[in-house]
Amino acid sequence: MIRFRDLRPQHRELRDEIREALDRVLESGIFALGPEVAAFEEAFAAYCGATSAIGVASGTRALELALTGLGVGEGDEVITVPNSFVATAAAIRSVGARPVFVDVEPGTLTLDARGLAAACSDRTRAVLPVHLYGHPASMEPIVAFARERGLAVIEDAAQAHGAREGGRPVGSLGDAGCFSFYPTKNLGAIGEAGAITVCDLERDAAIRPLREWQGSAGNNARMDALQAAVLGVKLRHLEAWTEARRARAAHYNQLLADSPACTPLEREGFRHVYHLYVVRVEGRDAVAKAMAESGVETGIHYPRPLHLDPRFADLGYTEGDFPVAEAAAREVLSLPLDPAHSEATTEAVASALLRALARG
Repeated sequence: MIRFRDLRPQHRELRDEIREALDRVLESGIFALGPEVAAFEEAFAAYCGATSAIGVASGTRALELALTGLGVGEGDEVITVPNSFVATAAAIRSVGARPVFVDVEPGTLTLDARGLAAACSDRTRAVLPVHLYGHPASMEPIVAFARERGLAVIEDAAQAHGAREGGRPVGSLGDAGCFSFYPTKNLGAIGEAGAITVCDLERDAAIRPLREWQGSAGNNARMDALQAAVLGVKLRHLEAWTEARRARAAHYNQLLADSPACTPLEREGFRHVYHLYVVRVEGRDAVAKAMAESGVETGIHYPRPLHLDPRFADLGYTEGDFPVAEAAAREVLSLPLDPAHSEATTEAVASALLRALARG
């Protein structure tokens, strides 16, 4: 069986480095914030081309605190996309605001800036694009639109560590960048963790206190030192892993070039970091079943757009409102992709997909 994701090889490779980092934290006796978190924040901010990074407890908390720190609250509206993990819209709702969806570009499945004007109202306070699957949203028109109207731009970069637009890293393209370090991410902790990057010390001052008990309605959102220490180890390897991911993706592209599968688009001037390698196929569920029978696990990210999720039914959207996102939800299929995969593994997955497609 080729597993969709297996974290064990990475941790075997780094076992000695991780144990040394954990021992350092244990010896320090400082387990919440402290020097390990500060050191990781400094290194991660530099990696993202940001002025500072704020370590928090999860990617969801990063979104919530960024929204709050940038002035989004009760009765406000935030424009985002319907094809994302539920946390994107849930974070907007958790601060008392209303998610307002716009459709996505057919190629990258990221926010289509052409839909912003129609979605904007006098209650709009922010735009929250998602750098989906590791490909950045087209930030230039998004930021230009927001600046004209005095709106905040908060990047959901949970899947895009190290991705770039025009040479600039995500997390430095808007007013705040929100990252998840969930274990399955390209840069993953050994538990829950997240970070917010900013390029302005005033924004840092507005957001950083919110992770403490007194700052966010009694909620603790601090990053713990053990996670920071592990992330500091892994950050040193992230670029090598990213280049390996890109090589695996390029190999997939080559193997599937003449197939009915639509392979991921990497727009010119952008750097895709392939958190997920997502193809689009007709009859997706049957294809996934056939691949499982061939011994290949796959994933679906995501099977139902958020505007059709019962948890957001009160927003009043209906089927047909966002046709690009809805079509993608019926067709997307995530293939196994890992820096540790051999060419033979990639070839085996591609062969299983081609056989499944041939079965019709």
